[in-house]
Amino acid sequence: MTTPQLRLYNTLTRSKEVFVPIDEKNVRMYVCGPTVYDFAHIGNARPVIVFDVLYRLLRHLYGKDHVKYVRNITDVDDKINARAAERGISIRDLTEGTNRIFQEDVKALGCLEPDVQPRATEHIAEMIAIMQKLIEAGHAYAAEGHVLFAVPSMADYGRLSRRPLDEMIAGARVEVAPYKRSDMDFVLWKPSRDNEPGWDSPWGRGRPGWHIECSAMSWKHLGETFDIHGGGIDLVFPHHENEIAQSRCAFGHDVMANVWMHNGFLQVEGEKMSKSLGNFVTINELLHTDKFGGRSWPGEVLRLAMLKTHYRQPIDWTVKALEEAEKTIKEWRRLLRGASRSNAKPSENFIAALSDDLNTHAAVTEIHKLAVASKSPSGEPYDRQTEMVGCLEIIGFDEFLKELPDQDDVTSDIRKSISEVGAPKAGIDLKKAGQLITARLEARKAKNFAESDRIRDDLLAMGIQLKDAKDPVTGELTTTWEVKR
Repeated sequence: MTTPQLRLYNTLTRSKEVFVPIDEKNVRMYVCGPTVYDFAHIGNARPVIVFDVLYRLLRHLYGKDHVKYVRNITDVDDKINARAAERGISIRDLTEGTNRIFQEDVKALGCLEPDVQPRATEHIAEMIAIMQKLIEAGHAYAAEGHVLFAVPSMADYGRLSRRPLDEMIAGARVEVAPYKRSDMDFVLWKPSRDNEPGWDSPWGRGRPGWHIECSAMSWKHLGETFDIHGGGIDLVFPHHENEIAQSRCAFGHDVMANVWMHNGFLQVEGEKMSKSLGNFVTINELLHTDKFGGRSWPGEVLRLAMLKTHYRQPIDWTVKALEEAEKTIKEWRRLLRGASRSNAKPSENFIAALSDDLNTHAAVTEIHKLAVASKSPSGEPYDRQTEMVGCLEIIGFDEFLKELPDQDDVTSDIRKSISEVGAPKAGIDLKKAGQLITARLEARKAKNFAESDRIRDDLLAMGIQLKDAKDPVTGELTTTWEVKR
């Protein structure tokens, strides 16, 4: 079976398309990152996890050295200014502290660091350069210390969101101001008061608008056009629509990114998440407090609960879903105890599922199939386990896998436990006994009962008697041993 073609749903065309990179030796992806004024909520975690999986898949398909992933940090924003004033701290202290927590949180969720995490405040020169290009081309104008994008100058503005003009005006929540030529014109640059962050520019001391930041950072690190731009569905309008307008009109291209991908909304226990309803929950709270479900949750559980739903579908974040994900994680941990992690490769069916518009729901189903196959008397338990390891690495459970003991550790644990029941005093070879017990456990897992019985007899001849029993709570088969006197 050959590697399947990667197909992605493109919001720009409203269709699923075969992905063809501009340069397969340099696949480039940009995703809108956090505005670091407060802890990220669980809805913010969805695009971080979704595009981390896509990043991993692209690296698998094209090679780690041929993919560049950029996720920005917005560290200049009116929300940041207001929160810093509210807390009585400097803007720098607020953004540094909030970003540190964000990085720790997403690492706990199993996400790789992007190749570049640019800060908006470090790209003011690029923003000014784009604005100057737009003014020179007639797509922007300066007025009373502001620079505004002239929306009527772009014939196909609105191509991404496809909203009627009246809906765009309402959705943009544009500021009514006498210096604006059109109600739809949006701010690229605005003046700063003395107590606000500001930079010198040809239009006076000021600070950037929200949209221009991402155009500047993507241009700096990925070029005038690139392959994939991602984010939440709430960013389609006005943010991504305005990014497209700025970048296309500044550089004269038909597209900014060839593929635009957006993940669906997240609600909590069937309701929209909001502080007024008391169901607003941050990643940090889920990881470290008992606010949701009366307990904290491991990062791998949160990640699996997120990936069980296709990224474009809405997701209902519930305690029940987390409990089910945790049960699955425990089963994987049990099945993979002692599995080899070297040269692990994902199954072809798993890669085919992910390559069909990042269908993580179908991909997790394929892992379940491998888990079932690893228990069957197929004679290939190790192959199935190794494929499971490869699949789990691709969807971001590599840190979870590092916590699993390898085969030598399992044998060592068994040797220690039979030592504690007196095997050395009876003259029993601990190393050999540990290897035999490990082999028998694997034989039972593969339902190779003839081999299991043979090993049991060998151990009995050595002086170790095994006792099998079902765990009264989990129903799983457990084995204990004693030295035969």
